[in-house]
Amino acid sequence: MTVTPIDLFSSFIHLDQSGQVRAEQPVFDPERDGWQLMTFHVETDADVHADHWEVHSAADEVVSCLSGGIRVYFRPEQPDEKEEEIKLAAGTAAIVPRGRWHRIALDGPSDIMSVTLPRGSRLEKRSEA
Repeated sequence: MTVTPIDLFSSFIHLDQSGQVRAEQPVFDPERDGWQLMTFHVETDADVHADHWEVHSAADEVVSCLSGGIRVYFRPEQPDEKEEEIKLAAGTAAIVPRGRWHRIALDGPSDIMSVTLPRGSRLEKRSEA
């Protein structure tokens, strides 16, 4: 087997249950088993679907800011609560608990890496109050 460099911005890294690791086309499949590592260069909030909430029901998610700055928001769990915000600078990460609705917003152009099990993940349009 020949080992070659992988462009993380044009591939997702899939880690299946057998222990095999593969670089694949960057397609997020919510029906897929196995962990997935995803890296993105993002310029605007639209690039991170900031107008949607996201949830991963099968596992926690690690969200890492590699460059730039991002904010991870958590949807209130009770109607009278406000969104929680975590600011991530370059080189930092946060663990989003399994089943916790969240979204990302940018402080400027950034590189983001995330790792989760895609199975059961969902998006929901965010409504403005």
